[in-house]
Amino acid sequence: MPRRPIDITVPDLSGKRALVTGASDGMGAVLAARLAAAGAEVIMPVRNPRKGEDAAARILANHPNARLDLRSLDLSSLASVAALGTTLREEGQPIHILVNNAGVMTPPNRQTTADGFELQFGTNHLGHFALVGQLLPLLRAGRARVTSQISIAARRGAINWDDLNWERDYNGDRAYSQSKIAFGLFGLELDRRSRAHGWGITSNVSHPGVAPTSLLAARPELGRTSDTPRVRLIRALSSRGILLGTVETAPLPALMAATDPTAEAGRLYGPSGPGHLGGAPAEQKLYPPLRSAAEAARIWEVSEQLTQTTFATT
Repeated sequence: MPRRPIDITVPDLSGKRALVTGASDGMGAVLAARLAAAGAEVIMPVRNPRKGEDAAARILANHPNARLDLRSLDLSSLASVAALGTTLREEGQPIHILVNNAGVMTPPNRQTTADGFELQFGTNHLGHFALVGQLLPLLRAGRARVTSQISIAARRGAINWDDLNWERDYNGDRAYSQSKIAFGLFGLELDRRSRAHGWGITSNVSHPGVAPTSLLAARPELGRTSDTPRVRLIRALSSRGILLGTVETAPLPALMAATDPTAEAGRLYGPSGPGHLGGAPAEQKLYPPLRSAAEAARIWEVSEQLTQTTFATT
């Protein structure tokens, strides 16, 4: 059965400056392309320069007038995050849209970031937490909307408060779930603190459902020398239009959350199909692990300590 087309209308973003992490492939590249096509200048901070250049070339081939700005960023290194933040603050141009999209998923064996954090917690959550802290003056100047991409994995699980870095009994799936719960709690707490301190930022969260992206594909640097059985099944179902999304539809909830004038702060956006695995983007109820303001405040404070990042309140 042919798949019914799914899309949204992106408003005119001329004069806006957007930043998308993980824009060198997969959903991030689609997000960058859609924002650029709508007129935004898109900052593409990437870890791999060649992949970034290839992604930019593909966008320009389809959108010759796209304004793209490749930068260097490794979210698994707080020094790299600080370097990008310093450079952008020195340039002083406001940022109007930030999509925190990059991530890593379920290395079979425990790995750590440059700063010694468990790789998923350190990259998916702490790296983005520090990035937002570094960019806060530019986000405030642009009265930005910040959208943080979590995962359907955040609908269950919990923060492993006794062992945030999984130094005991590492479990890749549970560690991934924790990283996305922590990240979602941060995205919601960012909105609460913005309102409390008058930062002028609005923040929401999104998830892509399930789609055949590169997260579960062969990644030798993560200890996966071949595609996982899970990603092979996801590709098969997606290609047949069964339940799941595609690389083109999976970014739509984040695109809606980041650009739709009716998308609200402090809300979750995801696919509206069965099980929220695929389908048209829509607002959803917050997952139970994301509903505690006390947990959100706690992960914020712990993240400030771990990353040595301070969010100025004035």
